[in-house]
Amino acid sequence: MSGSIGAKITELRESLMLTPEQLAERCGCEVEVIKNLEAGELAPSLSPLIKITRALGVRLGTLLDDDENLGPVLTRAKDYAGSTQDTRLKGLETHSDAGELTFNALAEGKASRHMEPFYIVLEPSEDTVHELSAHEGEEWLYALEGSIEIEYGKELYVLNPGDSIYYDSIVPHQVRSFNNEAARFVACVYTPV
Repeated sequence: MSGSIGAKITELRESLMLTPEQLAERCGCEVEVIKNLEAGELAPSLSPLIKITRALGVRLGTLLDDDENLGPVLTRAKDYAGSTQDTRLKGLETHSDAGELTFNALAEGKASRHMEPFYIVLEPSEDTVHELSAHEGEEWLYALEGSIEIEYGKELYVLNPGDSIYYDSIVPHQVRSFNNEAARFVACVYTPV
């Protein structure tokens, strides 16, 4: 399968003989999101990618993987700290009002996984209007450096280093920096197949 996320979406969509319009209808995304992702003109973001993979009948990891490993996957700190690898995902949502989130996949290549662990670097945003996202599954976050704010439904939670939160991601939510400071955290995302 091709290397870039957009190329993989195109390849999977075409293998199912779907047009971009049909895929957009299946996953509840705007057709422009599908076309821009496939063309590499839109930074991949988690919420629409989860919807797209569900509509295509594949795991989220299918878009991230170049090879599949049946054994354990060991990721060293040097492999993701400051990483600029192609599998990095930017932006938790299509709209980047949460700031820039850089996702570094920690289980890339692990075959048949059910969880997606990430090391995330969050740069703050100046936007004051926040758009929440929702998708099937669950998420677990663990704060490492700086503080992050999680808007979950009508509640706000602040995580400081060492704090964690586990929630159902079907509830509208957004993760963003707290006090307009950069933060680093680990997240594990589960989406049912």
